[in-house]
This record gives sequence, structure tokens and C-alpha cells, in this order.
Amino acid sequence: MILQMAGWKANVPGAGASISPLGNLVPSPRNLAAFMKRILVTGASGLLGLNLCLKKHQNYTLIGVDRGKLRATPFELVRADLTEPGAIPRLIESVQPDAIIHTAANAILDACEADPQNAYLINAQIPAEIAAACEKHSLQLLHISTDAVFDGTKDGIYSEDDLPNPLGIYAKSKLAGENNVLAVYPAAIVARVVFFGWSLSGTRSLSEFFFNKLSRNEPCNGFTDVIFCPLFVGDLAETLFLMLEKNLGGLYHATGAEALSKYDFGRRIALQFGFDPDLVIPRLVEDSGLKTSRSHNLSLSNHRLSTDLGQEIPGVSTGIQHFHAQALEGYPQKMRSYQQG
Repeated sequence: MILQMAGWKANVPGAGASISPLGNLVPSPRNLAAFMKRILVTGASGLLGLNLCLKKHQNYTLIGVDRGKLRATPFELVRADLTEPGAIPRLIESVQPDAIIHTAANAILDACEADPQNAYLINAQIPAEIAAACEKHSLQLLHISTDAVFDGTKDGIYSEDDLPNPLGIYAKSKLAGENNVLAVYPAAIVARVVFFGWSLSGTRSLSEFFFNKLSRNEPCNGFTDVIFCPLFVGDLAETLFLMLEKNLGGLYHATGAEALSKYDFGRRIALQFGFDPDLVIPRLVEDSGLKTSRSHNLSLSNHRLSTDLGQEIPGVSTGIQHFHAQALEGYPQKMRSYQQG
């Protein structure tokens, strides 16, 4: 069901949800305070945005910003193109959120290299406009950035105090977005992330890459010289909402508790699903023929975040177990049922 609301098309929650006369999910009394908090989530069809909304829609009133890729979701949708002039002020006026989680980005590395102007528009200019609107209306803002702002040459673990040196247009535009947000609205949260999980298309995460290849008994490359700290997207969603509830502000590394190579990550996926781990072929990223440069060492410390939250951030092993459990439960198929035909 599509509702027209102040010039915006809003989709009420899909079948199976408990609906009040006002079109919202009915919370339990103990969750009422959190549920009444209205949170606008940009990039609602993306890997992070969709998983985040599906995981937490029963705990908060979530309104996902979508450009027509989704239907019949159990959370509200509003259709908007954030690149249109005046779109952001109109959206905030229409939705009246208490907070915004800005996940929308151009994260396709080669596309960013091919069109730097568009990359900077989406990854740097729009975040600045959102930050200005949040500052004007005193809204909480959680802006999503990337671990790729570092060049990967450090012999050790990166903290938030280390100086970024991004290699490609994507990473440079995301760093510009970070700087723009914090310059305009210092109270905002900027979270540098790297995550894995199931996506709407089934092709957007590294975990899906390995799953798709291995499930067809096909060999696949795993880079031995690229180290990262991935966090399962469900664990990241829990972490991000806790950051809002704790009213944090400033720059944080919202990454997993363990650093490993992408080769090791692929083998762990294989072992968890019962695939042949020897199908993951060790390879150097420099020999891969990829167009866009990749940083070798993206080991990021999450000590600041875990300290301020008062709890440890989950590691990759439990995350891969959750990823596997979702496959057994039919979660990827359920997710794709929300895709526009």
C-alpha cells in the first residue's frame, strides 16, 4: 500500500506485521520508548541499510529511504532521490525523524574511478547537506564511512588518531564526507565500517562472493596480502543502534574484533558451510588485475568504541556462524521477497 505524504510516497509495513490505526507496528509496552523514536535510514535497499532495518524494525520506528527497489517491507518506506535539489530538507520536514542513519553511498570502486564527480556528490556533498539539516533541527546523525580511508602501509593497527591517506576516488570521497560531516556538525557520529552479510542482489558482499563460488564448486581467489577486520552486518546493526542510544559523538572504528586476510576469511566461509576450503586459491592482490588500488593492511582498532559502549565488539567467527544460520533459515530468500519485480 502506497500513501502520499507531503509530496513523498510512503509504503506502510508489509503483510504479517501488527498494524495500528496510524499504520505503525504495535510495540510491546517495555519497548514503547525506543519504538516511538523515529529513525530515518538512507540507502534502505543496500546491504547495511536493509539488514539494519529488517533487524531492528520491531524495536524502533524505522523509515527507509528507497529509490524504488523495495516493496512490502515490514518497515516504512519513503521514496526519494537525495541528489535532487532540496530533497533532504523536504524529506526531513515530511518524515519528522528524531535521528538519521546515513548508509547511502556509491561504494562501487570502479564506478567511482570512472565518474569522480558523481562519487563526490554522493559520498561527500550529500553527507554535508544531511549534517547541516541535522544540526539545524538538532537531530542525531550517524554517518557511515569506510575502513578504506587508510593506505594500508602502517606496520600495526590503525586507531582513530592515525592520519588517513586514501588511495582511490571512493576512499578519497568517503574521507571528504567524514570531514564535511564533522565540520558542519561535530556532535554527529562517524563510523568507519567493514562488514559482510546477505544482500538484496546476493552479490554485494565478500561473504556472498565466496558462498556463490564455493556452492557451485568453483575455485575463487582469496588475497593473502589484504588484511581487514570484518564485522557481521547483524552485529554491526546492533552496534550502531547502541551508539545512538549511548548518545556517542565523533569518530569511531566500528569494525570486528579480529584481523585476518581475505584468503583466511574465504576458507572460514568454506569450512562453516561444509565446502572444500582448497577451492579458495591464495593470491596476491597486486597480481589480480583489479583496476582500483587496494590497501594491504586495514587492521583497525575498535578499542575506543568498545570502551565507550562498555562492551566488546563481536569477532568474525561468531559472525560467520550467524551468516550460516541465516542461510539455513531462508533469510536470503526472504530478503529478496522485498525486491521490486
